[in-house]
Amino acid sequence: MIYFWQEVYNFCRQITHRIGEKLLEDFAQLEATRKADGSLVTEADKWADSELRKAIKQCFPTHGVLTEETEHILPSTEWCWVIDPIDGTTNFTRGIPIWGISIGLLFQGIPVFGFVHFPQIQQTYHGYYYGNTGLTGPKGAFLNNTLIYTSHDAPSFNHVFMLCNRSLDILRNHFPCKIRITGVTSYDLISVAYGATLGAIEASPKIWDIAGAYPILRAAGGNLVHLEQEVAFPLTIGLNYGEISFPCLAVAQENLIPIFKPLVDAIRQKKSLVF
Repeated sequence: MIYFWQEVYNFCRQITHRIGEKLLEDFAQLEATRKADGSLVTEADKWADSELRKAIKQCFPTHGVLTEETEHILPSTEWCWVIDPIDGTTNFTRGIPIWGISIGLLFQGIPVFGFVHFPQIQQTYHGYYYGNTGLTGPKGAFLNNTLIYTSHDAPSFNHVFMLCNRSLDILRNHFPCKIRITGVTSYDLISVAYGATLGAIEASPKIWDIAGAYPILRAAGGNLVHLEQEVAFPLTIGLNYGEISFPCLAVAQENLIPIFKPLVDAIRQKKSLVF
């Protein structure tokens, strides 16, 4: 199994860096079109998606693929790769340097390995989190191969909390941290993993937005609270995940859930916040 995980890591590192080099050439150079769900897509998204799918098929022919741009139905394979070729397409097209290539590996529908590469800011994250799958292998979460951990600090106005643009109504109530918005779900969750922020709210992410970051966050000591279902994983074979959102609250430590979750729930109950 150790060899398998090394193969997975090497594959992710090589393919994301190769694709990232090409995307750097296209950064802020391409126009985007609007998809049916309102999100943006560029020719770079489509190219990166194709390259990732081809590479997975060549290196892991028995594995399935779930991707934002093409494959939305979870296959029946034991292993499945979940990819977002450019997480943060709006940032990518507008010249904002926070955007990344996100890859998550599912085992029986559960994310157990995540790899997210941010070419513009030269940050690469990966992590292993096996939960109750029975798998064994490497442990931990890493930034550029250095171990990372979530913060153990208590909330204050010297600390930061991430929001998405659909969760701004939470600011109608007193909030115990400073607020930042990046527009990139994977980066928001990973910012909790490496201790930069204490939490993050994502109102309507899809599975490809969170599958890469989830194992990294969990391996670093953080937690992800799913706001519309008690248990989000394992995913269901044959389900179309293009239409399903995963509203969630990421926290650096479990003891922060009673602090942040009531603030989220209060807004959701007023139906002011669209989840």
